[in-house]
Amino acid sequence: MAKPESWRLRPEAYRFVTSIDTRFQDIDTMGHINNVAISGIFETARIRFHHHLGRHPQEQGVRWLVANVNLNFVEESHFPYPFEVHCAIGHIGRTSWTISSAGFQKGICVATADTTVVTHGSEGRRTIDESLREAMERNFIIRPD
Repeated sequence: MAKPESWRLRPEAYRFVTSIDTRFQDIDTMGHINNVAISGIFETARIRFHHHLGRHPQEQGVRWLVANVNLNFVEESHFPYPFEVHCAIGHIGRTSWTISSAGFQKGICVATADTTVVTHGSEGRRTIDESLREAMERNFIIRPD
């Protein structure tokens, strides 16, 4: 798998940041934070980012389902340093969107994640409503010119 583009490794590309503590139990036998634990850290950041957007799917009678997660492990990460996870909207479609995230420890990007989320209601997939789309557009990732 190709390494993420260099601009993805810079915190200023993202609109939202949250800090998540690592735990001793996250360490694997190699002495670094386990890949599964990193996945959980990105999951927590994704939920916080969705709350930052100001909407919760249950308010609309809609469920948001994760359709795809792509993780790139760039550097080793270590306990006890917290993860600063930066998030932004990478793409908006008609019924889905992608959250682009990067995790940093001590100012160094250690991993990136792209998570595609779809809307789902009782009749199947639903289109993204306009107020949510506007909130997402305000939180688009900042790509270089």
